Amino acid sequence: MSWSTLTTQIKSIVMKLRLVVRSSKVSSIRSIITWSFSIFIVLVLTIMAILLHDKFTQAAERSAELSTRQIVDQVSYNLEDYVRSMSHLYRAIEEHMLRDGTWEGEQVDKQLDTLLSSREDIISITLLDADGQLLKNRPAAELKRSAHVTQQGWFQSALRVPNHLSFSLPHIQNMYAGPYQWVVSMSKGITIQQQGQKKQVILLVDINFKQMDELSSRVSLGQRGYVYIIDESAGNIVYHPQQQLMYMGLKKENIEQALVATGSYEDEGDGQKRLNTVKSVANIGWKIVGVAYLDEIMTTRQEVNGYLIRVLVVVLVLVIVVSLFLSSSLTRPIRRMERKMKAVERGDFNVELPITGPLEVERLARRFNLMVNKIRNLMDEIIHEQEQKRRLELEALQAQINPHFLYNTLNSVVRMVGMSRNDEVITMITSLSRLFRISLSQGKTIITVREELEHARHYLTIQQMRFKHKFTFNIHADEQVLDCLTLKLILQPLIENAIVHGIEYHMDEGSIEVHVQREKQILVFRITDNGVGMSEEQMAGLLNGRPVVKSGAGSGVAVRNVHDRIRHYYGEGYGLEFASELEEGTTVWIRIPVREEQKEDEMNEGRQPNQQ
Repeated sequence: MSWSTLTTQIKSIVMKLRLVVRSSKVSSIRSIITWSFSIFIVLVLTIMAILLHDKFTQAAERSAELSTRQIVDQVSYNLEDYVRSMSHLYRAIEEHMLRDGTWEGEQVDKQLDTLLSSREDIISITLLDADGQLLKNRPAAELKRSAHVTQQGWFQSALRVPNHLSFSLPHIQNMYAGPYQWVVSMSKGITIQQQGQKKQVILLVDINFKQMDELSSRVSLGQRGYVYIIDESAGNIVYHPQQQLMYMGLKKENIEQALVATGSYEDEGDGQKRLNTVKSVANIGWKIVGVAYLDEIMTTRQEVNGYLIRVLVVVLVLVIVVSLFLSSSLTRPIRRMERKMKAVERGDFNVELPITGPLEVERLARRFNLMVNKIRNLMDEIIHEQEQKRRLELEALQAQINPHFLYNTLNSVVRMVGMSRNDEVITMITSLSRLFRISLSQGKTIITVREELEHARHYLTIQQMRFKHKFTFNIHADEQVLDCLTLKLILQPLIENAIVHGIEYHMDEGSIEVHVQREKQILVFRITDNGVGMSEEQMAGLLNGRPVVKSGAGSGVAVRNVHDRIRHYYGEGYGLEFASELEEGTTVWIRIPVREEQKEDEMNEGRQPNQQ
């Protein structure tokens, strides 16, 4: 059957089904899901059964090749990682032993002993000169006379290519008396400065080959597959799981082809077809060859075809059953969701969908309920924030012109006039004028730190004269913060609180200090007084809305107002912090974010600036 004929027949079937659906007026969600899902899956599976049964075998072959390659790549990665870690360890040993051109001393011995005790795969560490004479080793032992150090391959490699870390082939360590072990030697020729003279030395680190052997022996490619390692330079076998059979001539490998091959290739060994995958190990000159027997990783074409037919039949039955179930289960929650959405469109946000139905429908219901609840909360928050903003703005306006403060100041001016203290009258009236000028600030909510400090200075000047110099004050600010921006009138309520509750009842001369500095992106105001202090309960009452005293000016409401305004403008992470001790004094910190630029409309209209 040609492709064009098959396509024509499929189109004809689709047209007939479409006519049947139109004539029966089947347009419900359940019918559409059932018919469309079933027909689509049946057509797809039929086409798959006709056209792709041969592709399955090819895909299985590619999968087997990919699996083998991944295993070989993993072995290569493990070996590379192990070699990399040993290279790092070698550099650490080199640094500890040859630092400043010396290798003597208890400190070097302790460091090398620590390295040996922490790594079981390190057999020995040896330092030799260019003539093969032993300079230092760990564990401490004498070289065997029959060792012929200068004739060893690792020794010649270190001299031939200095300052290059070389890895030897696995060999039996025979330099010291004791049990002979299979090791891989890392060696490098190093030129050092010792007592002003250049000296050629060779640092040798023998590592147990057992670790590399375990990395390769753990690999399993089927029941009979294996991995072996060869040396790229000479074609020698570094590792083979059947090493004894190789030495006896009972096992052979096509090493010549493995040396020139990259990727994968097929060959025959022991009369069976094999898949060989080759991967080079970086920085060591070895190649890993993975051998997998194809008869283990591939099923026969007949088995594949039979399995595919059985799967198709089962899937067809399941598709029909599942399509009927899905169409039925999806219809009810979708209709219910539609009714709830229409209610939301009418402005009813008190609706809630039951969490029932398929998983996707449950998720939609949860998101719908979350969305409606979020809308309700946002509407409530907007109403609350608008009310709070109007209240805070009103309180801030009231704090700008305090009738009580104005009354006391004018009384003080009258008394000074009566006492002919004209200079003090001029000073007080000038400070009062500038104080109210900054308080008004042309309706601005945001002013510079310089202006806020000037406002505080005039306020302190007036209060100092009112209280007959009962206290002194000092204002200091880093030059870099003077042009930063801050909320208006955040210092005056705190200074007033310090005077009324701290200094006024203090027997000794009072002191008030105002300091402003920048801590990274935080602007910190610190107000310190040496007044009578506050208790823990009084400090807590300042920020939770409870007045410090039952009545009178400076009861703490203005302090709470400052805290709320800061948090309203800058967020929950900013505001006031108190520290106080009775009869010692009180310190208040104001923390706000650093603002060096401000949009004109935000400054004039008092809107909340963007948070950094």
